[in-house]
Amino acid sequence: MPSPSTRRDFLKYAAAAGFVCGAGLLGAPASAGAATVKTISLEQCRSLSPQDMAAVSDTVTAAWQDLRDAANSIRDAGLRASVIAILDNPAPTLAAGLDQRAAAEALIDAGLRQAKVDAPLLPPLATTDRAPQPFSSAPGSGWNSHHAYPGGLVTHVAFNVRATRALGEDYARIFGMQPDMDVALAAQLLHDLHKPWVFQWQTDGTCRTEQPLAATGEHHVLSVAESIKRKLPAEVVVAQACAHTHPGTDKDEAQVVSWITAAALLAGVDPVRADLLAPGGKSLPLPRRAEGFLVHLGDHDFVLSVPAAQWLTPVLRDVARERYGLSGTDLDGAPFNQLRNYVYSQASIMRLYGVLVTEGPKGVARVTESIVRRA
Repeated sequence: MPSPSTRRDFLKYAAAAGFVCGAGLLGAPASAGAATVKTISLEQCRSLSPQDMAAVSDTVTAAWQDLRDAANSIRDAGLRASVIAILDNPAPTLAAGLDQRAAAEALIDAGLRQAKVDAPLLPPLATTDRAPQPFSSAPGSGWNSHHAYPGGLVTHVAFNVRATRALGEDYARIFGMQPDMDVALAAQLLHDLHKPWVFQWQTDGTCRTEQPLAATGEHHVLSVAESIKRKLPAEVVVAQACAHTHPGTDKDEAQVVSWITAAALLAGVDPVRADLLAPGGKSLPLPRRAEGFLVHLGDHDFVLSVPAAQWLTPVLRDVARERYGLSGTDLDGAPFNQLRNYVYSQASIMRLYGVLVTEGPKGVARVTESIVRRA
């Protein structure tokens, strides 16, 4: 078969032939069976969009199937349908009809926003009917943080869902405690639902810089607000809000309360009347449910994956300079970022970091060259 030279030809060729080259070089993803490496040229790599990269990644495809399976395992039919609809199109419906200036003023008055009232409240969007990109192509976090590559959000959430399910099973098996796994799984599946909106890919291959909101990343409050706007059950929304911290101390619970308060304001809902907060609005509904703790515990992949990314990327930059001839502005711009994004989307940062640990920089170079050929 002739070598594909254009983005369209590459995608057709990848779909037909699988680009199987060096299978097993990276080790197999837990849910994907034998891994395959899709080897392309540096020129082809530079022509691909983030959606293209995620679409041809076995790692992302397997993780996406994990998410679909988890969503389909939710027993409550209405909740299951709501979760699947959001995964299929995480549209920012909360922005429809929102008076952003009035909302910004209310957040500032409540001490939940530090930016000036004239600063944009929401990330850019063309329509409230569809997300700026699919869930499947979004990065898992901001640039230089965890899973920041096309499809990274899918791999991040798939890992979290597996961790959350295992925690629920262990609490049941060892203690006889039965968390509501419909609630825990739905909340974990949706905890980062607006990262496709917040972390939009830029022309230089990086992603948009996140802004703070209620003393956390804006994606968290916006995601909770979206769930409120879509009328998800209160217990799911509260568990989702606990992803960034647990309500086990007064200080930590106050943070969760502030996020729910900010999200409810954006959604146009009274958080007490909606059963999102206890009467008085100073604590979560009592007694505090276990599912929020499970979601928080399950969202701790970042403890390893953030430093792993920060330790690995300089090594990949050295590989780009020494093996691919990139230098100067190319190392700080789109040429390197495209190489980085494609390699990470196919191998995952964590698998490559494992190679770095066991084989050193030469191992990273070997795997990189199995994914993108040198000119």
